[in-house]
Amino acid sequence: MVLFFPIQQELDCINGSGHILGKIKFDVLKDEHIFCSENESIALSSEEESNIADRLAGLDSGKYSISMQDDD
Repeated sequence: MVLFFPIQQELDCINGSGHILGKIKFDVLKDEHIFCSENESIALSSEEESNIADRLAGLDSGKYSISMQDDD
């Protein structure tokens, strides 16, 4: 299981144990969302990789969105 929390137009990806796996960000040059690992030494399980890939595809297709933060 991976939880996704919006932080400043990014999503923190947190596993079931509460460890931050990385962030999902929008790459303007590629016009797509990408996963950026928080720590390269952390190996993702196949379930975590699948959850993240599903979220990336959903964000790119418009199924999901990252909420904007109002700093006012």
